[in-house]
Amino acid sequence: MSSVTTPTWRVRRVITTRAGGVSAPPYDTFNLGDHVGDDPAAVRANRSRLAVQIGVAESRMVWMEQIHGRTVTVVDGPRATAVPATDALVTTQPDLALVVVTADCVPVLLSDDEAGVIAAAHAGRVGARIGIIPVVLEAMIALGARPERMGVLLGPAAGGDRYEVPAHMQADVEAHLPGSATRTTKGTPGLDLRAGITRQLVDAGVSAVARDPRCTIADPTLFSHRAGAPTGRLASVIWIDSEASAGSGR
Repeated sequence: MSSVTTPTWRVRRVITTRAGGVSAPPYDTFNLGDHVGDDPAAVRANRSRLAVQIGVAESRMVWMEQIHGRTVTVVDGPRATAVPATDALVTTQPDLALVVVTADCVPVLLSDDEAGVIAAAHAGRVGARIGIIPVVLEAMIALGARPERMGVLLGPAAGGDRYEVPAHMQADVEAHLPGSATRTTKGTPGLDLRAGITRQLVDAGVSAVARDPRCTIADPTLFSHRAGAPTGRLASVIWIDSEASAGSGR
C-alpha cells in the first residue's frame, strides 16, 4: 500500500517594527502607511525596502485602503494601487504578498497551507465588532480552505491592560465580540480585541491561533496611535512562497 503525501504550500509571515527605514520624526523610521502625513517619497522608499528584505517583487505587494469596515476582497494578481475601501485581502496566488498596516488595531494573518489559501485582515475595534473575521473565513472557505486546517497569527496590537475605553463602549464591543472585555492596569474598563478574536476563531473551528505578545502601546519599538499620534504604521505581510515544500509535488 503506497503512502500519500498531502500537498502543502510554504506560507511566509513578516511583521515590521519602527526600525530600518528613512522616515523622519514622528514617523521614524520604517513607516509603511501612506495616509498618516508622512513624506510620500519616504513611504515609497520604505515600501521598496520591505519588498527587497522579504524577497517579493515590489509589484506583487498588495496594499489596502483600510476603512474599518468588513469588506473582503479576493485578489488574483498584482494591483497598481491600493485595493479601495477594503479591510481584508484573500488570495490563492503564489508570490502575491498581502499587506495590512496597523498602529494599535489587530493585524490578522490567516492561511490554510494545504488548500493554498491565505488572507490578511485589519481588525480594529470597529471592524472586529461588526464581524470582519467571520467574513474573511467565509471568503477563504469559498476558495477551498477549511477552518480546522487554518493557522492564524494575531500580530502586535493594543493590549487589554492598556487599551482603556468608556464603560459603554466596552459593553457594546463585548456584546458583539464576546471575550474582549477586560480591566486595564488602572482598574478601568478595557478591551482585549485579540482575546475576543481568538474566541471567535476557535468557535468557528480554527484550532491553531497564535498571538504575538507585544502591546503596541507599551512597546516603544512599535508604532502606536494611542501612545502618540501622529505616528507611522507597522506592516504585517503574508504570502505563499512559490517554492513548494518538500514532497508537495507542486
